[in-house]
Amino acid sequence: MRILLLLTACLITLPAAAAEERTVKATDSSPEADLALQPAYIIRSPWKKHIPPTTRQGVPGIERTASGRLWAVYGRDVESSRNYQVLVRSDNDGRSWSDPQLMILPRRGVRAMSAAIWMDPAGQMWLFWGQSQGAQDGRYGVWTIMTAEPDAEEPRWTEPRRLGDGILLNKPTVLSNGDWLLPASVWKTDNSIRVYASSDQGQSFELRGTANVLPPEHRGPDEPMIVERKDGSLWMLVRRRGLAETVSHDQGKTWSTVTRSPLPHPTSRFFVRRLLSGSLLLVKHGPLDQRTRREQLMAYVSDDEGHTWQGGLMIDERHDVTYPDAVQAEDGTIYVIYDFQRTPTGAVLLAVFTEDDVRAGQPVSDKVRLRVDISRLQDDSAE
Repeated sequence: MRILLLLTACLITLPAAAAEERTVKATDSSPEADLALQPAYIIRSPWKKHIPPTTRQGVPGIERTASGRLWAVYGRDVESSRNYQVLVRSDNDGRSWSDPQLMILPRRGVRAMSAAIWMDPAGQMWLFWGQSQGAQDGRYGVWTIMTAEPDAEEPRWTEPRRLGDGILLNKPTVLSNGDWLLPASVWKTDNSIRVYASSDQGQSFELRGTANVLPPEHRGPDEPMIVERKDGSLWMLVRRRGLAETVSHDQGKTWSTVTRSPLPHPTSRFFVRRLLSGSLLLVKHGPLDQRTRREQLMAYVSDDEGHTWQGGLMIDERHDVTYPDAVQAEDGTIYVIYDFQRTPTGAVLLAVFTEDDVRAGQPVSDKVRLRVDISRLQDDSAE
């Protein structure tokens, strides 16, 4: 089927930026080639019958263009060595969604995992994913493609390039000096977070610094997100036996040891980002004073750089609601994507609300929409 996919697909068309460390040309098909270092197949407008079937999907990401188009990416066959990614869009504020517009299909035996989608300050849209030989190879690798026309009917994409080892998963952070920071986790080898930086709007990336956990931890920090605080320090929240944190005072060159955060949380993805108001948004599981399972997905805001949190809007109280990602529109509307029961339901869902709703801890605006379907593998008989 993958050969047929390759023959029928329409592949990327724009030239890539300069090659980065470990980037290998797609033409290198020698038997000794490391396939995890080979680009995945980027397939535009795939036919439905060419999309491999699955019983698991989730781990989503969301973005919004200046014109209001919403883009969502999510994994299929997640948590397996057959993991691949699909990209869909909505031109009616998330009320309905397209068929897959693009598919990231890795080479045989390679996993394309943990995708993230991000609009840069110039309005270009970046799609990131990780590649691993098999389920987990201990090295991984951050790959990316970019389009300068995310509102086009058929956006053109750059060729895939490899930025470095690790798994990105969450959106990059733009610092006040214009630098981009991409934190990527490396598991099982040195249990670190590699912070890659670009000072030229994504033309090149370099390793700026590394955050580590202390031995004898057997798995490092995961799914990191960076916030630049108003005092210029960088605060990184990470998943590690709940929530953990580390701080940098030199724009990401050095980091404090990753230590446990006082915020209770299960070992699962979260979301933190600065809002247009200047406050911080946190999407996490459960109340501020209680550790829960992967349930009770809630939103909070902070007016003091994450030291305290207010509000508590319930996004979805059910068990097996996980992996939130979010974006805020220029009018203040917040869009949160997450998954529910990756198998057998395999639902990717959308929640829409405002900062006022979060502060009130209940819907008070006319923007609120909850549990909106983006994609699901089958009907959920539990609802």
